Amino acid sequence: MRKLAAGNWKMNGLKADLAEIAALVGAHSGADCDVLICPPATLLAPMAEAAAGRIAIGGQDCHAKTSGAHTGDISAQMLKDAGASAVILGHSERRADHGESDADVAAKSLAAYAAGLTAVICVGETEAERDAGSTLEVIGAQLAGSVPEGATALNTVIAYEPVWAIGTGRTPTLEQIAEVHDVIRETLGKAFGEEAKGMRLLYGGSVKPSNAEEIFAVSNVDGALVGGASLKARDFGAIIAALETAGIEA
Repeated sequence: MRKLAAGNWKMNGLKADLAEIAALVGAHSGADCDVLICPPATLLAPMAEAAAGRIAIGGQDCHAKTSGAHTGDISAQMLKDAGASAVILGHSERRADHGESDADVAAKSLAAYAAGLTAVICVGETEAERDAGSTLEVIGAQLAGSVPEGATALNTVIAYEPVWAIGTGRTPTLEQIAEVHDVIRETLGKAFGEEAKGMRLLYGGSVKPSNAEEIFAVSNVDGALVGGASLKARDFGAIIAALETAGIEA
């Protein structure tokens, strides 16, 4: 299993910021791990051109339908046509801001599979759910509802993102991360058998150069879904380097 460093630019980035991709490609196109950047839709095609296949490019969301009267939405086929090889689905910000349900995420994942995209399916608990002691129950329900039949190690990546740690600078303890990632692996194993052993599990939640190395040493952490730190090639490059080291040591 190759480790994966995925960057989610969210609603950030203009054409001038493509220089960061050029720097990233120049320094890490031969990395001993996979690298994925998911920019806003306006930058997807030019970023794919700049990456020239040396790092992967993905979308941040897609519609479950292939086409139609859905103003402002983008289909999985459109992402593929623009140069994407993956798409983030079910991110906590989509679930909260747009009311996306587990069923919505599953439907979008099937659309991604049909278009030949890897679905990076996000799960995670809120602060209230963590404080109530229901983290594992919440994660289990999200996995059951969001990951559809047909998920494989090739077309599916799972990203655990504790909602209360995203963009806050707060990070769960290493023991808390391990507990959740181990349960995710176990839950996927019950649903998908041997195939689950090859599914990559990413941690996402205030990952930065200063804490990446210790997070990547945690059980069943196969990489990271990185937010703000992925916007600068220098910061994201340091995270990639930490992941490469973790892969070699593993």
